[in-house]
Amino acid sequence: MDHTFRDKNIMIILCGSSMSFMENQVLGYNSPLYGRRTGQIKLLPFDYQLAGEFIKEQDPIQKMLLFAVADGIPQYLKYLAKSNCLEDEILDNFFETTGHLFEEPSSLLKQELREPANYFSILTAISLGKSRLNEIATGAGIENTTCSKYLKSLMDLRIIEREIPVGNEQKKNGIYRISDNCFLFWFRFINKNMTNIEFGNGRNVWEMIKEKHLSTYMGVIFEKASQQYLLKHIATLPIIPIEIGRWWGNNPIKKCQEEIDIVGISCEKQALFGECKWKNEKLDMDVVEELIRKSQLFSQYKEKYYYFFSKSGFTKSVQEYATAHSEIFLISLEDMYR
Repeated sequence: MDHTFRDKNIMIILCGSSMSFMENQVLGYNSPLYGRRTGQIKLLPFDYQLAGEFIKEQDPIQKMLLFAVADGIPQYLKYLAKSNCLEDEILDNFFETTGHLFEEPSSLLKQELREPANYFSILTAISLGKSRLNEIATGAGIENTTCSKYLKSLMDLRIIEREIPVGNEQKKNGIYRISDNCFLFWFRFINKNMTNIEFGNGRNVWEMIKEKHLSTYMGVIFEKASQQYLLKHIATLPIIPIEIGRWWGNNPIKKCQEEIDIVGISCEKQALFGECKWKNEKLDMDVVEELIRKSQLFSQYKEKYYYFFSKSGFTKSVQEYATAHSEIFLISLEDMYR
């Protein structure tokens, strides 16, 4: 490349799905290509809307479910979009030992990382609700310092993320969460039910998940999709946020912890606040009033806007309130896929 091909009309494109190999062996400091590349593209997963294009004819609930179990990985989406029945494909791919995705996260950890057992323990701990370094390390049976290095590797692979409350300038109070939907679904529901699935009880496991856990799980995914919606439509927002994400912290008046699904802040002392409801009933005024109350904790922002995302739409009173107040925006599940 430096001599023979230097003045030739030749372009070399290298592609690889193993991120650790591509970044360390192909592009790393000790690689012959170090400093010679003229471009680099890290292909990211599709967002929720593009993922839904794989089952274009399905309703928005099915599209969100597809995103919830496959994230935006094209190959996984392709597996699950083979027929017109998404549930059957979920059963075949996750809840059968012969399924494409039955062992996929476990296989990827073995392919990408040394000591996959330790990473497996860490992800299991996070899936069980451990979110802070010391909690995860204790749950995985690993020293804090070593655990911190493993967490960094998982973040580099975009399997987990460290989340900090929006507006926290000191970058403290951060928590770790699984950011890849497929990994989250697998560690939360498949990993703990391996024995049942291996004995042919996959359909019973899926029915139990649907009855007891799926709605809560979908609420988490809906929040993620709602954030993506705002980022996709940033040109139409009333503010230009420099930071957008979740917020949690102390309410000094009520002396309790508060959480807000979405907070976006700008340099101009403007803020937007979002509430996401994945419920079968329409979003009512109590939700609107609660979010407005919570936003009062951000007294430094004089201009505030409110976004409400709802799976099942909005009551008449909420619609009338939004019509009368220009700072209120209502986004239905159908709106998110238009």
